[in-house]
Amino acid sequence: MRGKSQLKRLLASLAFLVVAIGPARAVNPDEMLRDPTQEARARVLSEGLRCLVCQNQSIDDSNAPLAHDLRVLLRERISAGDSDKAAVDYIVARYGNFVLLKPPFQLDTLALWIGPLLVALAALVGTARFLRRNASTPIAAAPLSIDEEQRADMLLQEGQK
Repeated sequence: MRGKSQLKRLLASLAFLVVAIGPARAVNPDEMLRDPTQEARARVLSEGLRCLVCQNQSIDDSNAPLAHDLRVLLRERISAGDSDKAAVDYIVARYGNFVLLKPPFQLDTLALWIGPLLVALAALVGTARFLRRNASTPIAAAPLSIDEEQRADMLLQEGQK
C-alpha cells in the first residue's frame, strides 16, 4: 500500500512539473510591452511568424538575433497603433511570405503548397512501377549440380522413413 501511494505522489509531482514548465519562450522581459492587451496581441501574432534563421520555429520560440529583431519590430508596430493585419503586413512586406508559418495560397507560394504533394505522388508512382516490374519478372532458379541433386534425393528418402 505504501509503495502505491508514493508512486501516486511521484506521478502527480511529475505531472505538475510538466504542466508548470510549459513551452519555453525566447521572449525577453525587456522586449515585452507594458500594456498587457498589446503584449497578448503581440504573442498571438508572433506565433504565426517564422524565424528566418531556425525556419521551423516561431519568432517567440527562437533565440536567434533575427527573431529578436522581428519580435521588437512587431511590438513597435503594435505600439504605434497598427492593427494586427497592418503589423503583420509590414513584416511580410519587408521579408516576404516566407516569414509566415502558414503562407497564403498564391502563385508565388504554389511550390510550397503543391511541392510536397508532387514529391509524394512521384514516390508512389515510382514504387508502383518498381513493384509491378519486379512482380512480372520470374526469378529463375539455377539448376542443381549432380552432387546437390544426389544430396536432395538422399534427404528426401530419409524424410520418408
